Amino acid sequence: MTLQFSLGPVAPETVDTPCLVVGVYENGVFSSAAARVDTAVQGALKRQVESGDISGKAGSTNLLFAPEGVVARRVLVVGLGGQKSFDGARFQKVCIEAARALGRLPIEAAVSCLTEVDVPGRDAAWRVRIAALAADHAAYRYTATFKPREKSAQPELGALAFAGGDEGKAGLEQAAAIAEGVRFARELANLPPNICNPAYIAAQAQAFAEGQDKVACRVLDHVEMENLGFGSLLAVGRGSANKPKLVVLEYKGGADGDKPYAFVGKGITFDTGGISLKPGAGMEEMKYDMGGAAGVLGAFVATVKMGLPVNLACVVPAVENMPDGDAYRPSDVLTSLSGLTIEVLNTDAEGRLILCDALTYTAQTFQPKVLIDAATLTGACVVALGKHASGLMSKHDDLAAELLAAGEASLDRAWRLPLWDDYQVQLDSGFADVANIGGKNAGAITAGCFLARFTEGQRWAHLDIAGTAWDEGRKGMATGRPVPLLAQWLLDRVSDAGA
Repeated sequence: MTLQFSLGPVAPETVDTPCLVVGVYENGVFSSAAARVDTAVQGALKRQVESGDISGKAGSTNLLFAPEGVVARRVLVVGLGGQKSFDGARFQKVCIEAARALGRLPIEAAVSCLTEVDVPGRDAAWRVRIAALAADHAAYRYTATFKPREKSAQPELGALAFAGGDEGKAGLEQAAAIAEGVRFARELANLPPNICNPAYIAAQAQAFAEGQDKVACRVLDHVEMENLGFGSLLAVGRGSANKPKLVVLEYKGGADGDKPYAFVGKGITFDTGGISLKPGAGMEEMKYDMGGAAGVLGAFVATVKMGLPVNLACVVPAVENMPDGDAYRPSDVLTSLSGLTIEVLNTDAEGRLILCDALTYTAQTFQPKVLIDAATLTGACVVALGKHASGLMSKHDDLAAELLAAGEASLDRAWRLPLWDDYQVQLDSGFADVANIGGKNAGAITAGCFLARFTEGQRWAHLDIAGTAWDEGRKGMATGRPVPLLAQWLLDRVSDAGA
């Protein structure tokens, strides 16, 4: 079920709702809404704080059923943590935990006053947007038809209203569009690889384009790519019965003749490692190796739904990396679309081999003002940054700063890694222009350095989302990152243009 959001003024003690959400800090400090509720219920909240039943610990939840003195049938009290250290990340956390708690209740609607809690440095529109996206993320359920959900015997949360005035309206509108993009990305990445193959990704992109006035979609098949010279990309797909596709989406929301922004996303729909076969343990998670493709497609959907006045191109090389009698091998030398030759030292370093051709094609076709790629590229990035931050690489300090700022604003954060030429020597080859791996040291950086060779003259940045695109474990699912970061970056470009 997709949550429906609304916004309006709320009097906590008189609002008629199945559940009202208010926040309480540690040490018994009430938010304004909680204070009004406490007055209405004649100190019941204060007594629970004094007894220790309500701790105020960040993310904790306590439910009061049918409290006398307020109209709401339930009051959900959410811990905000220490007031002095309260910040945007904490705000997001408590909104997620509140949504999870609401999802466990037998209710169809609720009203949240968390959007009135002060977050230093953030305005009302930001609070509403983050709260709505957090709730939508928590409410997401995998809905594939081959695992149908049992219809719940009790009501399910379908509507969430936020306290706030007109100043939060823009945030709610943005949240609805970005949430749609995030869900698009998550659903695509969560699908099994026998369903979500290159042809399926192409079909989903085409289906989206058909319903939008300013969007066009073109799909190149393996024959067209061979004629154009996609030697690196096609080599990766040679071992699979599922032929590669190059998905090209265009959104023309800006002025005619304006150069577009361009996103490129790695779309390895399943990665066995090829001849350099991966270990069996954990290989099932390699369906998420198209997380970059899902992310840029989701960001494209969000951009279109927000109706941003920009031109945007989105290019997805969709390929499956399988071992086969015709699969490419270690020591093969490939000729890329750019003309650079590549010595293959490891067929499991395949993402950069499809991206280099896609980046060359995007630069040649669109001459974009900015080129950004997103890819679940290296395990080395996960070792370096863990699951919290995406790796960011760029030779353009201003572009890197823009993306880092967008990550902080959207709470979809990145951390910059160096892209110095000092590392390029690790990619030297005696048999080609460049090797596809740079050895065991600085693996995330040398992967970025490889891509840099194919983006000369471009204002380009690379996002390694190997640690952030999905949650690990048997029940781990796609996160939809970096949709919020990329959407925020485009929002900032629009804002800067109008300044």
